[in-house]
Amino acid sequence: MLSKILSKEDCASCRFCCSFRRQSLWETPLFDAETKNRLQARFPKARFRPVETESFTIDLSDCYKTNDSEEEAPCPFLDAGTGCVLSADEKPFDCSIWPLRTMRKDGSVIVALTPTCPSINKQPIEKIRELVVDEGLGRKIIEHSAKNPDMIKDFRPGFVPLME
Repeated sequence: MLSKILSKEDCASCRFCCSFRRQSLWETPLFDAETKNRLQARFPKARFRPVETESFTIDLSDCYKTNDSEEEAPCPFLDAGTGCVLSADEKPFDCSIWPLRTMRKDGSVIVALTPTCPSINKQPIEKIRELVVDEGLGRKIIEHSAKNPDMIKDFRPGFVPLME
């Protein structure tokens, strides 16, 4: 979805979005029950935990070796050589829209940009806003979030509202 402004090469060489600090586990991607069950069959070592009502996320609790909140653990579906091993229909929506997020802010659902993506930070904010607002990506994200409310996160300082 973001291929108009992010190159696959930049994303593949970075993979920042495919590892999670203990302090940022709220950002782990969500899976529906059907996808979770298929993935558990294919990847028996992958662990999941329930989130909110009908969603599941990856459980990385056994992947950390220290209590350091800055320690990172890779997504179990990340192959160091080839990248994400999930097919297009298995890949979580959260991953396909990264570094965008749907968030609750002042009683509304907005589309916001995370400040931590190294690749997107090389782009002018106007270019990102154009893709989200003018080209309709934000509307698609909001529509998907309405059907999947577990993916809506609470707004956090540092995120940049793009579509309110």
